[in-house]
Amino acid sequence: MATVSPYVTSDDLYLYNHGQLFRAYRTFGAHLCRIGGAKGVRFTVWAPNANEVSVVGDFNGWEGAGHRLQRNGTTGVWSGFVPGIREGTIYKYELVDRHGGKRLKADPFAFQAELRPGTASVVTRLDGFRWNDAGWMRRKRKYPPYERPMLIYEVHLGSWRLDGPEQFRTYRQLAEELVDYVESRGYTHIEVLPLTEHPLDLSWGYQTTGYYAATSRYGPPEGLQTLVDSCHRRGIGVVLDWVPGHFCKDDHGLRLFDGTTLYEDANPGRAEKPLWGTLAFDFAKPEIHSFLISNAMFWLDVYHIDGLRVDAVASMIDLHFDKPPELRTYNRHGGTEHLEALEFLRKLNETVFRFYPDSLMIAEDSSAWPGVTAPTYKGGLGFNYKWNMGWMNDMLRYMETDPAHRPARHSLVTFSMMYAYSENYMLPLSHDEVVHGKRSLLNKMPGCYEEKFANLRLFYGYWTAFPGKKLLFMGGEFGQFDEWKDAEALDWMLLDYPMHGAMHRYMKDLSAIYAKKPALWERDHAPEGFQWIDADNAAQSIVTFIRRGKKATSHLIAICNFSRNLYPVFRLGVPSGSVYRIIFNSDAPEYGGSGQYMPGRTKADRLKLHGQPFSVELPVPPLTFLLLEPAPSAVKRAANAE
Repeated sequence: MATVSPYVTSDDLYLYNHGQLFRAYRTFGAHLCRIGGAKGVRFTVWAPNANEVSVVGDFNGWEGAGHRLQRNGTTGVWSGFVPGIREGTIYKYELVDRHGGKRLKADPFAFQAELRPGTASVVTRLDGFRWNDAGWMRRKRKYPPYERPMLIYEVHLGSWRLDGPEQFRTYRQLAEELVDYVESRGYTHIEVLPLTEHPLDLSWGYQTTGYYAATSRYGPPEGLQTLVDSCHRRGIGVVLDWVPGHFCKDDHGLRLFDGTTLYEDANPGRAEKPLWGTLAFDFAKPEIHSFLISNAMFWLDVYHIDGLRVDAVASMIDLHFDKPPELRTYNRHGGTEHLEALEFLRKLNETVFRFYPDSLMIAEDSSAWPGVTAPTYKGGLGFNYKWNMGWMNDMLRYMETDPAHRPARHSLVTFSMMYAYSENYMLPLSHDEVVHGKRSLLNKMPGCYEEKFANLRLFYGYWTAFPGKKLLFMGGEFGQFDEWKDAEALDWMLLDYPMHGAMHRYMKDLSAIYAKKPALWERDHAPEGFQWIDADNAAQSIVTFIRRGKKATSHLIAICNFSRNLYPVFRLGVPSGSVYRIIFNSDAPEYGGSGQYMPGRTKADRLKLHGQPFSVELPVPPLTFLLLEPAPSAVKRAANAE
């Protein structure tokens, strides 16, 4: 963080009022400084409709008469210096509205908050941490994500591991335990459910009161900096789940901040989010742009976060999203698009990429809005990744279908390739799919106990080989049987059971294959990286396809048998006359599979099939994912021939 000036400048206030102050956290909030030889804190807050604003806390008996802030002209900003206040002091703003009513509010720009159920803000400085991640930051700038492997472990810090009810692991403990685990399992990134301060554990952080305060549940801010630094020193990126679409209604938060609808829209039809019981930001106000874009920059600047997964984009851009008829509104053209939210998202992404061109800006978007990952100068929203919710929904519906009935639903597997290159997609198997009665991924699978595991191994294999970056929610890697219980730790004791232990081993080996084979990620976003061999074999419930890397000779063959049938003799077309070897088999006994005999190598015949010049013959076990590659010697001969 830059050194804080003891004075608020008119330039900063002008930019804030015009939606262009993109590091507003340096101006607003509580900043330790010195004025005229006195040490204290400069407080600054936006409250244009308040008649009086004071700072209150234990230091003045929560009475604001002696510590009133001064209004800065017509900017709507109040500021003042209170000498003698030290780091760790708790405080709130006391605002007197136009009717003489008083309200106590947490600081919207506070860097720390009391541990719930306390709701006060805490005077904190964040510039004392010594980072050791310069090497990571250089590598990140050198290697853009598009042609790199990306396997994200989505984690809720409050339930990954627990010692007892509400006995959370601290950020510092997680900097060792979680980072050790993630590195050992081959993940490239972690994505953390929201860490902005929130009053209710059960909201998982999606209903925020403190956008600039890392939640105190897991310790002080420097603990989170330690966690991020530890990830970076081990080569692991960190993505933060971020919620700019709505905020909770708790009295100490942003709702009716100065007695008026300041942060929320004055129109209830736009403000109310009945699905979540929250309020939407008023994206027509330039100050909201400054507040939220500065918040995005804050996490990148101060905590070295590598990117943001922007929650609920569909609800931001659609005025009718999940609204009853009485709350539906229209834009100035008579449409349902939220024009101001669209403008905000474009400005957000333009700003982030201007300062951090190597960042990840990931849209969690269930809509069919075009160009979410297209540049803004081409009319897009400017994200660089979008969750492929269509792929996820289709594939989970298909995998939940009994194999006997899968031939009739075969198009669920193949349809997503029709739009796979319309965006830069990420394939999410997230927390949303394993909670609220939806069951765990393992328990979604049909069949007996062993078949559930076979189906899940097959699904994970298909997910790994299909174009798009990957995200898996914690617990999925060892076959958590119960759905996610947000107040309890994952069921780690399952690792003592053979099938769960085998699943854990399977996912580690699958991650290693993914990282090792560029054909699985170099051309995720290019049609040249994928080719169906046979997409239409619904009768046998088998799909086969090719993944290609940048090198002309680099390709892999994926075979996915979604049926219960063993095919002792199965022939498929291949592009090369090479000897092919099986490099991954989900039916292997060490993974809990049947251990059906499989040849180590199979020679391609000069027999055309499936539009390919050669073909191979091999057995295909039931409910199995196979990955084949040309033997290295054959690849070398083919390269020399070229």
